[in-house]
Amino acid sequence: MTKLKTTFKTDILFKMLFVKYPDLLLRLVAHLLKISYDDITEFIILNPEMTPDFIDKKYCRLDINMKVNGQNINLELQVENERGYPERVLYYWAKNYSNSLPVSGKYHELPRTIIINILNFRLFKSNYDFYSEYQIINKTNHAILTDKLSISFFELPKLPKKIKSEDLLLLWLSLFKADTKEELNRIEGLGVPELSEAVNAYNSITTSVEYQELERMRHKAERDEANALALAEERGEKRGEKRAAVKWQSMVNVVRTEKDAEIEKLKMEIEKLKNY
Repeated sequence: MTKLKTTFKTDILFKMLFVKYPDLLLRLVAHLLKISYDDITEFIILNPEMTPDFIDKKYCRLDINMKVNGQNINLELQVENERGYPERVLYYWAKNYSNSLPVSGKYHELPRTIIINILNFRLFKSNYDFYSEYQIINKTNHAILTDKLSISFFELPKLPKKIKSEDLLLLWLSLFKADTKEELNRIEGLGVPELSEAVNAYNSITTSVEYQELERMRHKAERDEANALALAEERGEKRGEKRAAVKWQSMVNVVRTEKDAEIEKLKMEIEKLKNY
């Protein structure tokens, strides 16, 4: 097996590919939302920019914000299971939802806001389904409070091993899961036009000068961050050693002072004995 240096899970590739090939993003979103491609009449990428200064930022995350048929859609790929991830997703939903209300807008005009998360880890241990959708419901009768909130999770490790060529959603998710050249070739070899187009776009992006420069900048930022942390730790250790030395010297001085006082006391006692 030939491991891929860059996979569909690489955040910079994820953003570049779908911004440069918006029709592929449109098809992916249609599958994720379980709606027909032909039924999408409005499709706008709201944050297509990916500037170099953003790449240099610490803990960079790239997501794609879209307007689809009047709905706010946020698509994010998450590789690591960070502490508090469900809470962060809910916070992102709340932020997207609240930012959609104009100053003079009315609450009932707020658009449906959907957060879609493609996860490279198992988030829900007790659930064996690769797909989960969450809304606000009544705990007793399960009635939905409002359809304005929808948070979906697609867990890649839970994908079935055997996928039929007509199941396009699973094939798309398999692209994100693929870690080897052989896996990509197998998906491309199925002869599904949009998946073959996605692999061709992947090859085009990963060999481009623009992508390679962004990756170089990302690696430089990571190295600079690692060096800065190592330097901070080294300085912290030196400060710690200095503080320990000062503390030790202080303790020595206290002992010496107490010892000197004891010696003086003994001298005085001896002098008194002499006088007797």
